[in-house]
Amino acid sequence: MNTPPTQQPATSVSPALRWLAWAVAVLVCLAVFGMYTVPDFMVMVADQVWSCF
Repeated sequence: MNTPPTQQPATSVSPALRWLAWAVAVLVCLAVFGMYTVPDFMVMVADQVWSCF
């Protein structure tokens, strides 16, 4: 029985670009989580959410 070899799908994203995208995502998450330690920011967010109602 002769089975054809399975082919891996070609990835068009280079490893360096993928690493850069992950690094940017981590930095954005850290910045967002860091803003939650600022009380004035939390009050502003609460005021904006409350103003929607």
